[in-house]
Amino acid sequence: MQRRELLKLMAAVPFAGAAGRLMAAPAAEGTKLLVVFLRGAYDCASLLVPTGSDFYYASRPNIAIARPGMPGGALPLDGNWGLHPVLAQTVMPMFQQKQAAFIAFAGTDDLSRSHFETQDSIELGQALDKRRDYGSGFLNRLASVLGAGPLAGVSPMAFTNQLPIAMRGSAKAANMALAGSARPSIDARQSEVISAMYRNTALAQPVAEGFQVRDEVVRAMQAEMDAASRNAMTAKGFELVARRMARLMRERFDIGFVDVGGWDTHVGQGGAIGYLANRFEELGRGVAGFAEEMGDDAWRQTVVVVISEFGRTFRENGNRGTDHGHGSVYWVLGGGLSAQAGGRIVGEQQEVAQATLFQNRDYPVLNEYRAVFGGLFRRMYGLSPAQLGRVFEGVAPKDLELV
Repeated sequence: MQRRELLKLMAAVPFAGAAGRLMAAPAAEGTKLLVVFLRGAYDCASLLVPTGSDFYYASRPNIAIARPGMPGGALPLDGNWGLHPVLAQTVMPMFQQKQAAFIAFAGTDDLSRSHFETQDSIELGQALDKRRDYGSGFLNRLASVLGAGPLAGVSPMAFTNQLPIAMRGSAKAANMALAGSARPSIDARQSEVISAMYRNTALAQPVAEGFQVRDEVVRAMQAEMDAASRNAMTAKGFELVARRMARLMRERFDIGFVDVGGWDTHVGQGGAIGYLANRFEELGRGVAGFAEEMGDDAWRQTVVVVISEFGRTFRENGNRGTDHGHGSVYWVLGGGLSAQAGGRIVGEQQEVAQATLFQNRDYPVLNEYRAVFGGLFRRMYGLSPAQLGRVFEGVAPKDLELV
């Protein structure tokens, strides 16, 4: 085998973490967390529609979602907010069952409005005024605090081609994309060559665990694809991936991460129908499919958080789209959401009006994401202040009573 080919194969090995559950961390037993990152900055004002704001309709003459009761109108959530109509069969029932909540005016204080810089800073979860450590992502730090490893209770997994920044760090985390074919990029012979290279070294066990995780994922995907060939599965796109994620998280992984692209809508964004509506519909099918595939028992112990790097400008632009903004809306889904949060818009809010826009163009950030995640992690895992400090240094958790 040529050295260049060998290096390429080695790079494709998912160096996995926990291979078993010999001694689970008590606070994390059975608890599942999935973070869905919408890369490209989605237009939250088309998702969570400020139906009580006349300013919204004046600012978006072509792309606004109509008020409830009108053709193509938003689904009423309360007196001030509505939901995009394409989510009527997926997310809306979850909201009505108190298994979904939305955090308005959420996000980061990063003002670069750069997709890449802001995505990085969110995944890192570090203070903006300090030097970035790209080897330490916030989900990896959470896994480390909870005790990820061969003898611990949590297994992190990124359902991506490459290990995302959020999963980088001292806790071992696996990664593998679930879209497309279930055929592994490394066959059995190549796996043996790589394993032989590391035999009797400190990396022998991580390499073996990596191949073990890969084989488990491939088997699960192949079983699903075999069923689909007999017309047992009709899901496509993100829903298909989400259902695969659910099966793996239900049985094997505790902290998950996946990213979904295609949210940068500068031109031809659309309103109740169109490009963005199609993306929302696909995402809604995905999260609803994930919940269904998890099953009632596991879903009650699962929290899904949908985030994006920032929001978009409140006013539409000349191309019937929206540009890079600031504040966003986060989704929180799960069968165990609290009565205080489920079926509600939570977090600090304010009137949607010209006078309240940030820099006269965007939603402000009133619910800083690290504080929100910190409050969620404290409730989910019972973390102490010191443990939370290891995940988000110097951040006071904001308890929104989500779970």
